[in-house]
Amino acid sequence: MIRTKEVEIKIEGKEWKDALNKAFLKANKKVRIDGFRPGKAPKEIFLKKYGKESLYMDAADLVAEKAYMKMLDENKDIINELVAKPEISFKNIDDKAIEFEFVLTLRPEVKLGKYKGLDVKKEKAEVTKEEIDKAIDSIRNRYAENILKEDKISNGDIAIIDFEGSVDGAPFDGGKAENYSLTIGSGMFIPGFEEQLIGLKAGDEKDIKVTFPKDYHAENLKGKEAVFKIKIHEVKEIKVPELDKDFFEDLAMEGVDSKETLEKELKKNILARKEADLDNKYMDNLLEAASKNVEIDIPEVMTEEELDRMLKQYTESLQMQGITLEQFYQFTNSDEKALRDQMTEEANKRITYRLMLEEIAKAENIEVSDEEASKAAADMAEKYQMDKDEFLKMFGGLDMVKYDVQMRKAMDVLKEK
Repeated sequence: MIRTKEVEIKIEGKEWKDALNKAFLKANKKVRIDGFRPGKAPKEIFLKKYGKESLYMDAADLVAEKAYMKMLDENKDIINELVAKPEISFKNIDDKAIEFEFVLTLRPEVKLGKYKGLDVKKEKAEVTKEEIDKAIDSIRNRYAENILKEDKISNGDIAIIDFEGSVDGAPFDGGKAENYSLTIGSGMFIPGFEEQLIGLKAGDEKDIKVTFPKDYHAENLKGKEAVFKIKIHEVKEIKVPELDKDFFEDLAMEGVDSKETLEKELKKNILARKEADLDNKYMDNLLEAASKNVEIDIPEVMTEEELDRMLKQYTESLQMQGITLEQFYQFTNSDEKALRDQMTEEANKRITYRLMLEEIAKAENIEVSDEEASKAAADMAEKYQMDKDEFLKMFGGLDMVKYDVQMRKAMDVLKEK
């Protein structure tokens, strides 16, 4: 059952008269009344022409904030129970008073089920030799050098080329480039193109024939045979360093001076990353398992506010990639409603987890002191290499840190066997 409370707040007397007068002064500047300059018509003349009702909406806007603060002041006992911004409407309005009606949506009742001793197992992190070898290859490739070679092009080499393509003797868009760097075997070009460069060397020119795939993205080129005129400027060999003394000096990893010590360090790093990932997965599985035993009737306004937050976060994420939300809608042929519908399940899951953890904290009498929160803030500030006061400002203050620590303690309760 959705918990709500209706509150009526009346603004009357001098407060309301002052608001009506301010609304008149504002409106009087915008209207034209014969015989008077804008803003100079007497109030009686204005009201006779437009009516006192014309001032009500502007006056209501002027006192809405006062009514809101008055409502909060008169309901201090349930302020912490609010889960969404109150809905506001007018109940009665005339020249003597205005009566606002606030609908407060309160924290829904949460019925906890089993949340300890859940049948959820944590996976054990393991690191294979193949993963270590792959990590070493990745590091070696980062330190690879491109060396000019006089010999013929081999698979894996880099060729610096000019090319100009044509279909039925006519050039096409995107079919020409100069000094293009192409890694042979990368599969970046049309099938058959790169293979025909193998065996050529710097200074060579050649006509290459290829056929565009039938599913090629350009409609005018699908399945068409093309001829590319090629000129080779340079050939470079990718030289991957050996695991020798020079390599380890360049690597400059503390305590790493041999293949064995590098393997040991990489194994430790890979294991730490895997354990962190498995910890997160374990926690997600615990939350999901516990939430199946919980009964909550989530108010729609709570879901909508969570969706607003998620949409804002998603917009910021897209912007970091140089994409606007409008562009995303164009690319995906969707709109805001479709995106919100897609996010609704996740929004309700987040709300469920949050309410469940809050209820667990209450059931377990989990409290966080100012001292404990202050220490946690200092630790997090140090982790992110920030000043403590700067971190607290960014995080939302000490109360937010207290809440964060309380929620983490509640999550620890889920892990109890």
